[in-house]
Amino acid sequence: MKIRNIAIIAHVDHGKTTLTDALMRQTGAIEEGISMDSNVLEKERGITIYSKNASIIYKDTKINLVDTPGHADFGSEVERVLRSIDSVLLVVDAQEGPMPQTKFVLKKSLELGLKPIVVINKIDKPAAHPERTHEKVLELFMDLGANENQLNFSVVYAIAKEGVAKINLTDDSKDLVPLLDTILKEVPEAFSEGLNRKPMRFQPFNLAYDNYMGRLAIGRVYEGVVKSGENVYIKNAQSGETRQGKITKIFTFEGLKRVEVSQAQTGDIAMIAGLSDIFIGETVCADLSQNALPAISIDEPTISLNFLVNNSPFAGREGKFVTSRQIRERLIRELEVNVGLKVDFSGSDYFKVYGRGELHIAILLENMRREGYELQVSKPEVIFKSDHSTSSGQVKKTEPFEEVIISVPNTFTGSIIEKISKRKGTMMSIDADEKHTQIVFEAPTRGLLGYRGEFIIDTKGEGIMYSRVIGFRQFAGEIDRQKAGSMVSMAKGKALGFSLYNLQERGMLYIGAGAEVYDGMVIGNAAKGNDMSVNPTKGKNLTNMRSKSSDEAITLTPPLELTLERGLEIMGEDEYLEVTPKSVRLRKQLLTDIERIRAKRQKAVKFM
Repeated sequence: MKIRNIAIIAHVDHGKTTLTDALMRQTGAIEEGISMDSNVLEKERGITIYSKNASIIYKDTKINLVDTPGHADFGSEVERVLRSIDSVLLVVDAQEGPMPQTKFVLKKSLELGLKPIVVINKIDKPAAHPERTHEKVLELFMDLGANENQLNFSVVYAIAKEGVAKINLTDDSKDLVPLLDTILKEVPEAFSEGLNRKPMRFQPFNLAYDNYMGRLAIGRVYEGVVKSGENVYIKNAQSGETRQGKITKIFTFEGLKRVEVSQAQTGDIAMIAGLSDIFIGETVCADLSQNALPAISIDEPTISLNFLVNNSPFAGREGKFVTSRQIRERLIRELEVNVGLKVDFSGSDYFKVYGRGELHIAILLENMRREGYELQVSKPEVIFKSDHSTSSGQVKKTEPFEEVIISVPNTFTGSIIEKISKRKGTMMSIDADEKHTQIVFEAPTRGLLGYRGEFIIDTKGEGIMYSRVIGFRQFAGEIDRQKAGSMVSMAKGKALGFSLYNLQERGMLYIGAGAEVYDGMVIGNAAKGNDMSVNPTKGKNLTNMRSKSSDEAITLTPPLELTLERGLEIMGEDEYLEVTPKSVRLRKQLLTDIERIRAKRQKAVKFM
């Protein structure tokens, strides 16, 4: 059977998964109501988090589809997928045009020599401008150094939610056949008799885990035939190490299902079991004399934070897994499949976790709390590096930078430029129309940490902000920022409406009436910038005197709900985020006022 291998890449919410689902429905691979985004978190957030495989059959050709995440924090999922396929469907919103993640994934695919097929989606939007989007995509290709062949890309116009594709905007179409025909025409054939007769070479680009079979490797068969029960050699191109193993089971994909087979041929994407220590980018060979395939490089983490056992006064109330050993085992299991993550287990009372961004870490924490884990984490910190390659021989301190694209109503432009400039951001371009302005900045990740929440408030929810990591650059210097102080509870008990009514004038509250609090728990922020100890459990003094004004019903402002992402953004350096299956709380590392004052004095003496 003929084989085509393609990946579908796009920015968040440009319709990538909707298009994939429509392709599978129209070819009979899945039934109505089933989606590729099957994970609970993916359904809730409406974004693709994990790279997934599927296949469809069209005109006697097997088309292997790889759905990739659209958020930059999961870039490590995208990079390794692109090495194993022969073309990409680049999905772009007809109204928004190319966005940061579009640029990120397209750059990776162009560097690998792939010729994308551009799908301009959502052409039915009232503000859609397909022709202008086509021009912007062409400009992006040229900016990223596409060669002449890549610049001659095919364009298909689509309405993914209706399952319709067109070669020309004026065409009449009722299905995705024009897109499927374009795939058969433009994507190179993956199978060849010559390669199929060679000794087997297989390279995994993704990992999975099964409780019975252990680690599973998902990859492409580049040469030969992979057979169940075959003894193989595993080669690492970077270290030069070679070891032996045995393949126990092989699976291929039919729709979204994995089906066990006895062998997989050249060009196919398969999942193999039995190689418990296999890692992404290694080469599985049938013959010891074969060369390893080039290693797959993955971008490094940009932030780090500590995972600790929860020791707050409410510890152990909700969690099923609360010990250091259980947290360690869970992180080890996560490393089996999450290659964008790194963990340092050398700490005596904490585990240092390195990730690609706040969302990357938040997804891990969300999965852990849903599984019954209880823990606390420190404030995320940017990873700094020392660059020894300078011509002067001096060591240069570097930090991660991000490209930030902001689209805001024209009235907010000045304040946004001012805020990001203070955070060491440099404006690269600005493009305004009658109502909106799009601004492109390059800013240190350190300056953007904690800014998203502030951005939403500054733009009254009307602004859109996207970012992607563009590499490590010279340290930008100290960043002055106005930090809100914390409103810290000095009592244990239930928060009362009377007390919260008086406190809400001092800042934004994170809790409502009836919430349980403890000494040292952060219940809100203090607008003046200094930490403030308060008693949220204090009730109204009752007397025999009656007053009409004092007996009026109090009105509480709805509290700012603490989510994992928001907590990671707003927490202070001397605070922990307490994560349990049912709650997300902020707390001071040192719970009592006396401990905090003593620590502050010791710190002052140390720096004298």
